[in-house]
Amino acid sequence: MSRPILFGPIEGIEVGHIFKDRKEMMLSSFHRSWAAGIDGNGTDDAAAIALSGSYEDDEDNGDEIIYTGVGGNDSNTGKQTKDQNWEKGNAGLRISMDRGLPVRVVRGSNHESRYSPTSGYQYAGLYSVVEAWEEVGKSGYKICRFRLEYSGQNPKRKTPEEIERSANGKPAQRKEGTILRIIRDTKMALEIKRLYDYKCQVCGDTIPTPGKGRYAEGAHIKPLGRPHNGDDSRDNLICLCPNHHVMFDKGSFSIADDFALMGEEAGGRLILHQEHKLNALNLQYHRKTHGYH
Repeated sequence: MSRPILFGPIEGIEVGHIFKDRKEMMLSSFHRSWAAGIDGNGTDDAAAIALSGSYEDDEDNGDEIIYTGVGGNDSNTGKQTKDQNWEKGNAGLRISMDRGLPVRVVRGSNHESRYSPTSGYQYAGLYSVVEAWEEVGKSGYKICRFRLEYSGQNPKRKTPEEIERSANGKPAQRKEGTILRIIRDTKMALEIKRLYDYKCQVCGDTIPTPGKGRYAEGAHIKPLGRPHNGDDSRDNLICLCPNHHVMFDKGSFSIADDFALMGEEAGGRLILHQEHKLNALNLQYHRKTHGYH
């Protein structure tokens, strides 16, 4: 990839633009790789990703994409034949997440999704990488996973209903539904923070606020919401300062079953109140998704 890496939107290429093939994308540096799904490396953040039907674990929900990283895939069968690792393009997407920089997303016609074009590759817009973890994929090998959310603004962008209508020529049926909005600082989290007097269970610090108040954050060990589906329960919550909350969510440190700290906080122990019991399965889940084996 000798062409310069370009981040963000590219002048003259609007959301919905159709590329005939990969070669056409490479000419503008929109996506510089002929084969790899991620245009990026382990030093810089990633510029773009392509959904081309190469990975069986990909999930495409339109404005939310659960993306499988690169590596270990048999291009003929679409199945993993070895573990992925957090290097090269996968590391680039992690950097994009840490820096809060969006990536360009393009869907190919071979990608099985209602949002894919009938031919070529279509620019889907800018997406933010909001979460990264690892798990065992359908073929039994470790894969790197990323959750991306649409972050662009495009009034001409088709809605899911419009996409369905263009696919079958009929208006999409509207269905009654309930939207669950997960409130992070729940009543349960407040109880845990009060139990620890708003002091971080890792460093013991609290943040004074005006009026003799104090601030801390309730951190879920196994995250709430898709695709993790953790519980909002006392045994899945710990009280952390903002710094350690971010570090924990990103996997900079984890917690052993005996509450010894691992990673960047190795050598320390989680402060645990006698009335606070943690579910070991949630601790194991956190370690597994962040590569602590």
